[in-house]
Amino acid sequence: MTLDKVRQRAESDAKTYGYYLNPDADFLRDLLEGLKKNEERYGYPSCPCRVASGKLELDRDIICPCDYRDPDVAEFGTCYCALYIRKDVLEGKTPIAPIPERRPQEKQVRAYAVAPEVGVEKPPEAAKAVSPEPSQVKKRLWYCRQCGYVVYREDPPYVCPICKAKREMFAEIVVSASASG
Repeated sequence: MTLDKVRQRAESDAKTYGYYLNPDADFLRDLLEGLKKNEERYGYPSCPCRVASGKLELDRDIICPCDYRDPDVAEFGTCYCALYIRKDVLEGKTPIAPIPERRPQEKQVRAYAVAPEVGVEKPPEAAKAVSPEPSQVKKRLWYCRQCGYVVYREDPPYVCPICKAKREMFAEIVVSASASG
């Protein structure tokens, strides 16, 4: 699947529902690359803004366009990851703002419990350091306290990809063992 095909599919879907794609070219490219990567990884284009389990049955609600897109666009002018936007947002009449997560907590926890290992992002300065073995890397759940973005990785990102909040705005989500059963 090429990036052009991913974009064509998203544009077609946007047009069908009266939406537009995010006008920020770099941000849009990053979202489309995330969709492409997820489709290559899992066989379906799960949302680039959410952690997928890699199991279709658990991820159906976050296959792009996700189940939450339409209510988010209706209420806030954009979907959760801001790939799809309304016309008033496109025209600059309504600013893009953080959106609370609509995906139910139990679905998120279930996905995190079975999410496949997909590698660990490292900051540029860490590239010089010796990387630990994958089995030694402990991934954790982090959420942005400003917009609710959730990520599963070793450390929180330096900047939230959704609202651009700094790393200090991320907090760890601790899931108890009894919640996964």
